[in-house]
Formats: sequence, C-alpha cells, structure tokens
Amino acid sequence: MAFYQDPPTLGNQYDDDRVLRSYLARVLPREVAASITPSLREMGELAGGRLYRLQLADRPNEPKLTSWDAWGRRVDQVELTQLWKEAARIACEQGVVATAYEQAHGAFSRVHQFALAYLFDASSDVYTCPLAMTDGAARTLLASGNRALIDRAVPRLTSRDPATAWTSGQWMTERTGGSDVGRSETAARPGPDGAYRLHGTKWFASAATSEMALTLARPEGNPEGSRGLALFYVELAGEAGRREGVVINRLKDKLGTRKVPTAEITLDGVLATPVTGLTNGVRAIAPMLNVTRTWNAIGAIAGMRRGLALARSYAQGRVQFGTPLAEKPLHMDTLAELQAEFEGAFHLTFRAIELLGREETGSLTDSEAKLLRLIIPLAKLTTAKQAVSVLSEVLEAFGGAGYVEDTGLPRLLRDAQVLTIWEGTTNVLALDALRVILKDSSLDVLAAEVARLLTGVVEPKLAEAETSASRAVSHARAWIKEMAAADRPGLEAGARRVAITLGRALQLALLVRHAAWAIDRERSRTALAAAIQFQRNGVDCIRDHDRDTIEALAETRQRPDT
Repeated sequence: MAFYQDPPTLGNQYDDDRVLRSYLARVLPREVAASITPSLREMGELAGGRLYRLQLADRPNEPKLTSWDAWGRRVDQVELTQLWKEAARIACEQGVVATAYEQAHGAFSRVHQFALAYLFDASSDVYTCPLAMTDGAARTLLASGNRALIDRAVPRLTSRDPATAWTSGQWMTERTGGSDVGRSETAARPGPDGAYRLHGTKWFASAATSEMALTLARPEGNPEGSRGLALFYVELAGEAGRREGVVINRLKDKLGTRKVPTAEITLDGVLATPVTGLTNGVRAIAPMLNVTRTWNAIGAIAGMRRGLALARSYAQGRVQFGTPLAEKPLHMDTLAELQAEFEGAFHLTFRAIELLGREETGSLTDSEAKLLRLIIPLAKLTTAKQAVSVLSEVLEAFGGAGYVEDTGLPRLLRDAQVLTIWEGTTNVLALDALRVILKDSSLDVLAAEVARLLTGVVEPKLAEAETSASRAVSHARAWIKEMAAADRPGLEAGARRVAITLGRALQLALLVRHAAWAIDRERSRTALAAAIQFQRNGVDCIRDHDRDTIEALAETRQRPDT
C-alpha cells in the first residue's frame, strides 16, 4: 500500500505550553493565577482547535480591494477573509485588548492580556497587527489627556462587544521613509470652520479597514523636521461606510502577513483632529511605540512556539531509517537549541510586559522606569532576529514538507520576517537603545537587574551560565565607555552587536533565575536544560575592533574600481 505521512497536530495550546504555565506560576499571586486560568485555557483550546483548523482551510485566501462599483462610483471596499472575520470576533469577546484596560488584576493585567495575545497570535494570521495598533492608540489617547477623544474612542477601542468595538490604524510611513518620519510630506490645512483636513500619501498603512487611525501631518506654516509634525486623530467609521477624503490606491503585495490588508492611501481632505496640539507629534506617539513594540515581541515568541510545537509533533510521527525523528540524537539536539532560543525570548518579552504593567498602574520605581526604556527596544530587536532564525530551522526540520505552501508551514517564516522591520528595524532599534544608554544610567540599571537575577542561585550546573551573562554585560559596559570617549563612528558601527549582546545576556539571566525557581518549586530541571543550552548557543556578540571595519569600508568606497 502507498505510504502517506500524517501531518503534525496541536492540542490545547495553554495546557501544552510548559513555559507559559511555569512562568505564570512563578510571577502571579495564586489567586490571580486561579482567576485567569479559565480564560487562558479557553483561548488555548481555540488556538489549537477550531481557529487553527479554520486557519489551515483559509490558507489560500487574501483580502480583496474593490475600487469601483458596477456604476462607476468609487467605493474602496476591502473584503477580509473568513479567518480574519472570526479572529476579530474572538479577540474582541476574549478581551485580547480589553483585559489590559479593565485592570481586574492591577499591574498583572498586562501579563494576563499578553498571555492571551501570545496564545491567540499564531492561529490568527497576524490579526494581532490591528490589535497592536488598537492597543497603542488607546494608550496614546489616554496619555494625551484629550478628554473629548478619550471619551469618543477609548471605550470602543477597548470594548468586548463586536458590534461596537473599533480597531485603529497607524499611518506614519510615507514615500520619504519609514523611521525618518520627520520628512513627512502630509500637510494639515485648516478650513474656514477651523477644522483641519489632511492632504498627502501614506505609503504603508496597515489594517486599512480600521474605524479610526492616528497619523502624523505637518500643519501649514510649521517648520521642517519632526518637531513641526502634529499627531492627528482620523475617524473613518461613517454611517454609509464611505471613508470621505481617504482613497485606497492599492493593497500591498507583501512577502508575508498576506492576510493583513496593508494599503497605500491618499489623504484627500480627510477631516482630522489634533490630539495634543500642533507640534511635537513624534513625542506624542511614544506611548504607542512602547505598546506596539511589545506586541512585536509577542508575535516573535508566539511564532517560535507554534513552529516548535508542530516540529515536535512531526518528530514523533515521522519515521526515517527505521526510527522516529524524535529518537534521532542530532534532530533532537537541533530542536533543543531552538527551544532554548524561544525560552530566552519568552522570558525577556514577559519581563518587559511586567514593567509595562507597573508603569501603567503607577507602581514603577525610578530605576525600573530606566530599565523599561531600555528593555523595550532590546526585547523587540532581539526576539525578532531570533524568530527568523528559529523558524528557518523549523522549516528545515520538516524537510521538503517545510517548503510546500499547502502544509501551512512556509507562512511561519514569511510572517516572522516582518518582525525585524515593523516598528523599527534592527539597526534603528539598536541606535535607539544606544541613545538611551548614553542619555542616562539605564545600562547600570540593566547590569543591576542581571546581578539581581543571578543572586542566590546555587545550582552548580548554572555557574557557567551565570558567568557568561555577567561577563557579557561587563564587556558591553566597558566597550561602550571606551568607544564613546574615543571613537563615535566605531560606537555606532557596533550598536547592533552591543544591543543583541545586552538582550541575550538579559535573556540568559532570566533563564537562570527561572531555572533555579523551577528546580526549587516544581522539582523540574527542564528549564535548567534550556538555560545551559542558551549559554552554549552564545551570548556575547561584541567585536573589539569595529573601527577597523569602518576604515576598511571607507578605503573600499574611495577605490575607483569598486
């Protein structure tokens, strides 16, 4: 008889996730953990069951733009896929955004919310993109103090009722550049009634079907640069569904995130309301970036977790040369390396989430505030790079099946690639982290955090991991100090390696701390294995002679034959 390989399967994604359950047991008070477990288990069942099955069935479908109706009227209607429609309902009813704002558990509400998002993400085909922008918009409006806009939009952005809930877009990127928003060409012009209308093009507007958006524009007469920009609120939910003053030029044809209706749009007199005045719009969106970059890290760890869950299932059922892959030492060693990367990324992401929750409830100390300013860019850039690397290896673990579209596996890698780009590329985030370090004592605070995490760890097998984490941070501090004093171009050239080193050192320290706790409280040594493997994967990426590279490149550029 012909042989047919059984596909990998998923169970309840909460019950099957040792890392999440162990982390929550360590961090949450017992009564909080007991209270939120039913919602997490329900989301885990959806993510590994009905929603996952719908995701596989919906795989070939993508959003479609209809620009004109049959009689020549401009309609710009975007039809979403069945998966996205169902994901929207589930996310709303399960409170994937709302939980953070209901604050039923104070500072731990962010942990609960992002645990829901983490379970939900991998089966949603990146419906977490509009959720991230919705969360960021709600936080930005609350921080603005603009009571009229808060009362108008925030209850809808944080609703659990699909009939009234809104999502938000984030329209920042123009043809002039993504990160360099100061070059924005969008103009804000006041009309006779004093109301502002926007004119310009947004080259990359994600979630084009959202009911509102936050966007940057330059009021007429304002100076060039980022300080001359203002943050505007644009409401798109009209009674007739027509988005007056917004033209969808096209949906973007992207490598991944193909379910996300990312559009290129023209703003042709759309009505807009200033959020915080008519200047310093970039400063006004800072609360949004903290939130959306955290969602980016959630997407990274969720993607890695899903890939590894499928790879482990496949290894149990795939027989090669007489035995299952799960009994092949080299195959399992490879998966162990990937699992360690995922666990390090997981603990760094949720440490950032803990601090975010404390900030939003007013319980953050001054030193924790400095740590938060540094840990957000470090977590975003480090986890994004890990996701791409891990998921590339995951596809390889399936052999040829990992390269075949209708298995659903290639989507994991394609969707991961955007994580290094959205909300700031690796280089942009590395420079952000470097600016934070040079501005205040945040690196000292991070070093103190690593020392705190390692204090009291007595497990002998963790000694080498402890040493690696401490030495990496010390190396980074010494290198930054030396380069900042003597070689600024070399300092900038090494910013990425420093940022990744700091991110990985903090990941390793968090792994060590959790491993020690798991040995003591759970009588489990699985987390210990992850910490040891992560240390073996490598932590310190700093090169002590980056200036040599800069000079060599400069010489190359000066040669006429290059």
